[in-house]
Amino acid sequence: NLKRLVIFCLMVHFVYTGFSQVKQTEGQEPFPFSVHSLKNGLTVILSRDDNLPLVTVVCAYKVGSAYEKKGEAGMAHLLENLMFMGSRNVGPMQHIRFIHRIGGEFNAVTSWDRTLYYQTVSSNQLPLVLWLESDRMNSLNLEYSTVEETKNLLIETLKNQNKEDPFRESMLVFDRLLYPDFAYNHPIIGSEEDLKSITVKDVRNFYNTYYKPNNAVLCITGNIDEEDTLNLVRKYFSTIDPSKNVPPAPSFKGDFTQEKQEQISINEAITTPGFRLGYRIGSPYSNDFYILSMIDYLLFSGESSRLYKRLVKRNKLALSIGGGIEKRRDLAAFKIFVLSNNEATKEIAKKALFSEINRLKSYLIPDRELIKIKNMYKSDYMENFYSPEKRALFLTQYYLSGNDIRDLRGELNKYLRINSSEIIGIMNRYFTENHVLVEMRGK
Repeated sequence: NLKRLVIFCLMVHFVYTGFSQVKQTEGQEPFPFSVHSLKNGLTVILSRDDNLPLVTVVCAYKVGSAYEKKGEAGMAHLLENLMFMGSRNVGPMQHIRFIHRIGGEFNAVTSWDRTLYYQTVSSNQLPLVLWLESDRMNSLNLEYSTVEETKNLLIETLKNQNKEDPFRESMLVFDRLLYPDFAYNHPIIGSEEDLKSITVKDVRNFYNTYYKPNNAVLCITGNIDEEDTLNLVRKYFSTIDPSKNVPPAPSFKGDFTQEKQEQISINEAITTPGFRLGYRIGSPYSNDFYILSMIDYLLFSGESSRLYKRLVKRNKLALSIGGGIEKRRDLAAFKIFVLSNNEATKEIAKKALFSEINRLKSYLIPDRELIKIKNMYKSDYMENFYSPEKRALFLTQYYLSGNDIRDLRGELNKYLRINSSEIIGIMNRYFTENHVLVEMRGK
């Protein structure tokens, strides 16, 4: 689960090709990985784990929907799909057939600031995966017919989403109110109007700008030999030319602390009314984020969480409740989504929710409850290293978040040292009356 990827702090050693080297010392818990850079700018992260005869390859590009221009909403997601439509030596959908034929698994995901492609296969199939990834990085098929066919498929998917999800419109309204500009508030899948207007030239420009080695991270974990793997990476990727001009990442420079905004979203298909509540957090890279992560666990983690116990289990005011911290590049928000039985219980649920928030702003949480959520957090943290896939995704996400990969040690303790007084302080700082509220109802 990408949302739950957390900060890694196990003792590690680092090897930088052509840069400084930090060696693992005695007594460190063994979790080795190394980071390398090819001459064309490709970043390579390797981590050996011989527990299973498997290997995971993550090829990530530092681009997502926040990089799209107005009028090109959905471009990053469109390109994610085009990456499976063939390249110079691989036919349409043949990448998928190759992976299935050898019993492997694959997936891809586009977010606001990154796009990831990952596959897990038997370790002896690593050369095949590297060849497939390098071929589409170097020579993607972006012919007119291929682009138009893929655009039409995505437009049809978008139409189906609008028909099948009665709460989708409320989500779009909510995001437009919560986030201040186009780069942050438009849906990753884009819009029908923009998808229709995107040209083959637009797609090629986007691909040639962002889908290049100097804008990519290749992470390989599992049953590997480091030197052999580096030689394979050099064999398949070193001849790919870098992008001549990767624009700087978009950065929000306005005022994110806006006034309270409330709106009603009506859809005739809605049979279970509800509401969306959001609080603007600001930068996800401040020390406040550690405390906000604990608040996330306190409110939402499992059936013993505060909001589930109060609204669903005890008072039966909500059919379901969810939420948590959401990061969109250099902005973050705390989102809450509640569905109720009817309008009457929805209003009571809303009052109960604000009551729980105010309680956290005023009273210290008991030590037993704080210990419980810290243990849950630590358990989820450890889950990231039980398989090559989870480890590869974690290492990739950490690197792409702009963190200093040489400064992982002790990060978990920053979460585990949080006390109740700090939670009260953060609750009062961010969970104010200047929230965004969108109510969802039928006609």
